[in-house]
Amino acid sequence: MRKRFMKSVAAIVLMGALAVGSVDEASAASSSDIATYAKKFTGTPYKFGGTTTSGFDCSGYIRYVYNHANIKLPRTSAEQFKVGKAVSKDKLQPGDLVFFANTYKKGISHTGIYLGGDKFISAKSSGVTTANLKTHPYWAPKYAGARRMADVKVTETPVPTPKPAQTATGHFKDLPSTHGAYEAILALNKKGVINGYLDGTFKPEGHITRGHAAAMINRILKLKASHSIKFTDVSPKYAFLKDITALNEAGILKGYTNGAFGVDDSLTRTQLAVIVDRAFNLDEKVSNETLANTIYKDVTSTYWASDSIFALKALDQTNVFKTSSFNPGKTATRAEFSAAVYTAITK
Repeated sequence: MRKRFMKSVAAIVLMGALAVGSVDEASAASSSDIATYAKKFTGTPYKFGGTTTSGFDCSGYIRYVYNHANIKLPRTSAEQFKVGKAVSKDKLQPGDLVFFANTYKKGISHTGIYLGGDKFISAKSSGVTTANLKTHPYWAPKYAGARRMADVKVTETPVPTPKPAQTATGHFKDLPSTHGAYEAILALNKKGVINGYLDGTFKPEGHITRGHAAAMINRILKLKASHSIKFTDVSPKYAFLKDITALNEAGILKGYTNGAFGVDDSLTRTQLAVIVDRAFNLDEKVSNETLANTIYKDVTSTYWASDSIFALKALDQTNVFKTSSFNPGKTATRAEFSAAVYTAITK
């Protein structure tokens, strides 16, 4: 079995305050209705950020189903896990929500609806499908708990979304729709993960610095360091200091042994693959057999970062990395960074 990278466990910061009203245990009838309605959307395609029948992400699907039952839930899986009534695994009823941790990010990160008979349904990268809660090789080990949501009333505190610099159409003037990372860039820009420039450009071939990479990855992970740390090349007033210290502590993007962080150093393609793998556990989403059958002309199986590089190619949602060569020492571009992160949070 090929060597896996060590993944550090870090606490996830949940944004948004929730005001929760009364919670009553679901009746058998209402629970059954929710489960029955949920199954109607089997086969609906996955869509990053999707909240409609044209495409769902996991929490968007949950909200859509529960809205039909006049039960209002928060937007994210992590926030949904904070409301309702906790239910033990042996007391699950159809319609209960089941939660999973450490999938595409640390902490609670996926939600499904329990159907009975140890089965649950959820919006995965393959679309809305069912799986076995106890025996599925991927989901069973990541099970984190369940909640019963009858009559939950939730008021969410709006979280300001960063305003990206882009044209009114949502397209950057230097990013053609034929670009391999086009969908990835627009999706991450819409989420406020990566922004363009004030002149309406994106500069897809521009370089990514270690400081900026830390900030953008942490806009997704929302990690917080438990201890402060000083780097010789990072000012205490640096805008992304908290992101750098958080990712350093989590072992995702660490500083150098000389006490510097390399805040303005550009990332290589190898470093990009390793950092994204550490942040989102890419190699855990790919079987050893798939990794063994993934090939680049210029990356051998004994290369120190081969697992991360091959996992990125195997999971690639953009075709940016589905090439014959990887060019491991080449400086990573903004487009490649977007493609890698988009792949990590979509797959």
